[in-house]
Amino acid sequence: MRKIAVAAAMLLALSLPAWVGGVYYVNLASQVLIAALFALSLNLLVGYAGLISLGQAGYLGLSAYIAAWLMLRLGWSHASADAAALLGTAAVGAVFGIIALRASGISFLMITLALGQILWGLCFRWSDVTGGDNGLSGITRPHIAGWRLDSPVHFYYYALAVFALCWGLMAAWIRSPFGASIRGTRDQPRRMAALGYNVFLIRWITFTVSALFTAAAGILFLDYNQFISPQSMTLSASAETLLMVIAGGPGTSLGPVVGALLVVLLKEVASDFTTHWVMLLGVVYLLIVMFVPGGLVAGASRLAARMRRARAPAAAVTPEFAEAGLEGSTGPGAGGSAAP
Repeated sequence: MRKIAVAAAMLLALSLPAWVGGVYYVNLASQVLIAALFALSLNLLVGYAGLISLGQAGYLGLSAYIAAWLMLRLGWSHASADAAALLGTAAVGAVFGIIALRASGISFLMITLALGQILWGLCFRWSDVTGGDNGLSGITRPHIAGWRLDSPVHFYYYALAVFALCWGLMAAWIRSPFGASIRGTRDQPRRMAALGYNVFLIRWITFTVSALFTAAAGILFLDYNQFISPQSMTLSASAETLLMVIAGGPGTSLGPVVGALLVVLLKEVASDFTTHWVMLLGVVYLLIVMFVPGGLVAGASRLAARMRRARAPAAAVTPEFAEAGLEGSTGPGAGGSAAP
């Protein structure tokens, strides 16, 4: 069933431009893909490592700024600038990880918040390089194998390819033995340390890889908007992405995608009808936390399991065992040993 669901999702994504009927909805789908990739990268920390970060938007903006500055100021190609942005952001994430992982719990959260605000303040104040509050504009979209990504449909397929590649890499990494060690440091860090695992190193690698995949989302963000400003690095941007992970289901490969879809649709669609869409988003989040613990994906899984149990035929009850309260037994070998 899972393979069928994955195949159906792939077919739906590939055929989306043909049936959504409008450039607006194709662009909206591209935004969902970018947000989903961003949420998946944060999910590596929140869902699998158990480390809640409020500074993830800083890495998204940093990668976009590096790529934009190299293209605009030094005339680098898209491929070279993107590669440098990935490596540069991963390096910054590695340094920040050494600092942040000295703490845990609420202290870790506050340190990541502070580090994210440092990046935001640097891009906001260093106007000679970053353009300050005005940001950097004039970036062109790349051309790949003769495809001009100026077309919304072409860019959607480009974003879909990058998203699928990153999602597949993250899924394979999490299912690897190293991924099991990440979950082990989340659930039993002391026991993992007693078994000889370097808990700090495992978390540091996860922190760095999370920054790397966030950088990929930042490059897609830059290519889509053709503009980057400090507004994309604010605390609200990090909190919004954390909301995507929690609402969809942390620690799952599908949850952040569902959460990104929900948040982007509420943000883009509900804002057309009311200026209080943030309040609506808060109400939806509260309802999910109160009535669907674990997120929408976990809630859907529990509902599906409950429905399967309800459809299962009731077990037969034989008269001699009904008096003893042994429902579902059909003989001495079922539900216990035979009487001597």
